[in-house]
Amino acid sequence: MSFTSINGFKSCVALIVAAGRGRRFNSKIPKQWCDLRGRSLLRYSLGIFISHRAVNAVRVVINKDDRELYEIAASGLNLEEPILGGSTRQDSVRLGLEELTTIKPEIVLIHDGVRPFVDSDIIDRVIAGIENHDGAIPAVHICDTIKRVNSNGFVEETVLQKDLWRAQTPQGFCFSKLLLAHRLAIGKNCSDDAMVAEQANMNIAIVEGSQDNIKITNASDLRNANIRFTKSDDIRVSGGFDVHRFADGDHVTLCNTIIPHNASLEGHSDADVAFHALCDSLLGCISAGDIGCHFPDTDPRWKNANSEIFLTHAGSLIDSLGGKILHIDITIICQYPKIDCYRNTMIKRTAEILKIEESRISIKATTTEGLGFTGRSEGIATQTITTIRMPC
Repeated sequence: MSFTSINGFKSCVALIVAAGRGRRFNSKIPKQWCDLRGRSLLRYSLGIFISHRAVNAVRVVINKDDRELYEIAASGLNLEEPILGGSTRQDSVRLGLEELTTIKPEIVLIHDGVRPFVDSDIIDRVIAGIENHDGAIPAVHICDTIKRVNSNGFVEETVLQKDLWRAQTPQGFCFSKLLLAHRLAIGKNCSDDAMVAEQANMNIAIVEGSQDNIKITNASDLRNANIRFTKSDDIRVSGGFDVHRFADGDHVTLCNTIIPHNASLEGHSDADVAFHALCDSLLGCISAGDIGCHFPDTDPRWKNANSEIFLTHAGSLIDSLGGKILHIDITIICQYPKIDCYRNTMIKRTAEILKIEESRISIKATTTEGLGFTGRSEGIATQTITTIRMPC
């Protein structure tokens, strides 16, 4: 796995902890796998971290008995193998950190898989907070008056709240320092990773959290989370554009459909120029960069890869964030080949991969009347416009 420098850091990996049993939740399955508007709680966190421009990789720590539930939650996403956790949250994080020693990221973000409403701004603030510190955690200042109560249920004293903050996740740290701190804290009962870091004398900054970044702890929290989705939706529109030149060959691939031609398209993968433009359009709707951010052409894994993989990932990211694809408009620009007799197949394949109705997809073709590189039959260009609906 290779990393690029982002925000001054060599690499940033998110470790999402989802190995807990959630005994207080009173459910047949652990709460991270419970349904929130048709998706598991964990899937929302997966989507926001995978789509974040500063996060190079996402790893998930799960319980050994939850592999099937994990596969459902992670379906369609470009994720590496999950990591098996331990008997406590602290053990699970340490085991996750030990697994990351093979790639040695510079910073690591630890996030609870049952905080589905974390947003990219919080992640940005945490990463920025680590620039001059060993770590940074998002937190919300406690404004309520705090009372200390004895075992008999009587108030003992009033605690001044001016220095009290409610910690959230993701909590970000210098990877090497947090790993050492966790190794030193084995057997101790620390409530979060900031506490582990504190005991190792790491300096931890506070950054602004969010009242929306709630942790789902009990059934009423999940009910309230569902209520959040009754708010009005956010309609987003984004465009995509891609070009591939012709090379020797006897067919082109457009929308996962083989079309005979006297040349092929040149590219690192299968050079499906239509799907590449569509991926960029979908990723743009959720501000998740472009196809190269997720599937760089420097990675040999994607050599001659079927672009169905890329489109599945882009569609799954939107799904994981609670979004729905409303309409796709694809315009293919070339003199040849003619696509009329392949249009229905192209629409069908696109709909099948994205799991949407065929009526939501429009595929058109046009020429440039002999003008430009497409007019000279040097290649094919595609532009797309995608409309999606996202929860506010």
